[in-house]
Amino acid sequence: MEGMDKYIIFGPQGSGKGTQGELLCKNFGFVHISLGDIFRWNTANHTKLAARVSRIMNQGLLVPDEIVHEVIRERLEQHDWNFGFVLDGFPRTRPQAEFLFENWNLDAVIYLDVPDEVVEQRVLSRAAQGGGAKRADDTPEVLRVRLQEYHEKTRPLIDYYREKRLLRRVDATQPIQDVYRSVLEQLKLDDPSISG
Repeated sequence: MEGMDKYIIFGPQGSGKGTQGELLCKNFGFVHISLGDIFRWNTANHTKLAARVSRIMNQGLLVPDEIVHEVIRERLEQHDWNFGFVLDGFPRTRPQAEFLFENWNLDAVIYLDVPDEVVEQRVLSRAAQGGGAKRADDTPEVLRVRLQEYHEKTRPLIDYYREKRLLRRVDATQPIQDVYRSVLEQLKLDDPSISG
């Protein structure tokens, strides 16, 4: 399919994946496919899938590969992404990445690089502010489990993406607009709404 851009956006919790994914999608017409959003929608609608995954997610653990494959395949087969898509929160493990690359060609992987201490600050301050942004799993204990899972299972994907020459590293400790500018530079995309 020519003229379609297929990206993965990747980084620890609190790295700004959702924000950057949404900016790209809003400005370029890509479809934002967030695994977390799909699971949250299922939870809100009390689906069978929700019953299978909510207990796992509430402990900060990763949902098993076979469930994730099923959900992602179903989502990507809707083909509602005329210009392309940005995958957020997937793949999280090597088997998920292999599944993805066996079935779809991807153009680039945006790696939002943030040290653990910044992640902790961001996530826990988000939790402390309460309001709509708070998630049930934004507790120090769950966050530690998530970061550990991220380092054990997701972070090793950096080498896999590098082998495929798709990795584009962005310093995500910067302010949102600066991170977005770096993302555009890395992807060689031109967003007319940004000057400078």
